[in-house]
Amino acid sequence: MVEELFQLAQTDEKTIEKIVMDENVHYIHMIFGKDEGLPEHFANSNVYMTVLRGTLSIRLDDQDTHEYVSGSLLKIPHKTKMNVGNRHHDVLELIVIKAPSPQV
Repeated sequence: MVEELFQLAQTDEKTIEKIVMDENVHYIHMIFGKDEGLPEHFANSNVYMTVLRGTLSIRLDDQDTHEYVSGSLLKIPHKTKMNVGNRHHDVLELIVIKAPSPQV
């Protein structure tokens, strides 16, 4: 088989799945309930964030919090301060792609 297959969780429970973490790309699947999210941090690469369902509440650097609905794709530059979470009752589901892969 040439392709490699990965399965994403199908749940409403808090999930952070590191699906592909190789030298080319980091591909991460995240699911958050109301008032769940990530600790504030700085982007360690260029970040491409796709909202699959729900509404993303995100504060970048010193901006006010912005909200993005399902179908939105954000491109966030390397070294941007990020505060990512779900302030809504509906489940938030994201795909996060980091490219190039962060150098650790």
